Amino acid sequence: MWPGLVGKVGPAATEPFIPLNRMLELTTQAEVKGQRFDGVDLFLFDPHIGIDLNEGAVRRLADKIQSKGLAIGSLVAPVWPGTVGDSAMGGPEQRAKFVLAVKKACRIADIFNRHGVRQNGVIRIDSAAGNDKGASLAAFAADPAGNTKKIAATFREAGMVAIAHGERLAAEGEICWGGMHSWKTMLNTLEETGMPGTVGFQADQAHTYLYLLGYNAPEHALLKEGYSQAEFEVAYTTMTDALRSWTIDFHVAQNDGTVHGEGSHDKTGRHCRADDPDGKLDITATAGYWLKGAKDRGMRHVCWDGCMFPNETLLNPQTYNTILSAMINVRDAHGWSE
Repeated sequence: MWPGLVGKVGPAATEPFIPLNRMLELTTQAEVKGQRFDGVDLFLFDPHIGIDLNEGAVRRLADKIQSKGLAIGSLVAPVWPGTVGDSAMGGPEQRAKFVLAVKKACRIADIFNRHGVRQNGVIRIDSAAGNDKGASLAAFAADPAGNTKKIAATFREAGMVAIAHGERLAAEGEICWGGMHSWKTMLNTLEETGMPGTVGFQADQAHTYLYLLGYNAPEHALLKEGYSQAEFEVAYTTMTDALRSWTIDFHVAQNDGTVHGEGSHDKTGRHCRADDPDGKLDITATAGYWLKGAKDRGMRHVCWDGCMFPNETLLNPQTYNTILSAMINVRDAHGWSE
């Protein structure tokens, strides 16, 4: 549901946010060959869902979503400065806020789980060290080893909170976050954290395509402009082989090879319509690289991520049919049918 909020709240917003009820309505209206969406992922952030809602309010929300024939999957914890959280790369007070955001997200996850509306999914995080026009990426680069250790220590502490609640944390690989801005830095951060199965990777097809090009880490680029299909396959294999064992959640998505920012959100991998003629990915084929052995890693959840889509696109019902069709193709091609 976060495409209705990301870049659309706060003083830098360029478009109005889309209310949760409208996002749910658009989701439930979608239908492809008699199939509908199974559920939704939620952003635990106002004005959709206040992180400190009492249990009664959370249960009423769960009732509403379940009444629409939808389950709840992954939850996005508000780990960023200006929300509950703060930088995982910061000082002790900042890092404590990051862990607090995860703790609050786990509380809401507990309520959804006990209600029965949620049985799959993760708590989504990132390092919250970025999103400020590159300043935090420069700060990370000033001491990569030391800052990786700080982020990993924060992730480990948050991971212990997640274990206590029976949850798993997945860091989404966006190029705007320090310690996560290339496939190698992401791998280093996960290995330094050292909690496989508890703190893992949320692979997003749009964001990870930018990893190949080394947009914010040219030294880690695996492809150059004008690459051949054979070169792409080698590069994609290298990246996915490195990160697949850490991958515990997955975003089906498309990318056109450019970056995009909206509102206060710094530039990151552009999410395109699933049928965008400029899309660089064969969505179904490249999803298979990530989903190999997914169920053996405890994955039973995939999602479409379309954050920073313009409202014109998000309010068009056909957008959701196109997304659903792409997800069905991924599910059926890679053994996700139950």
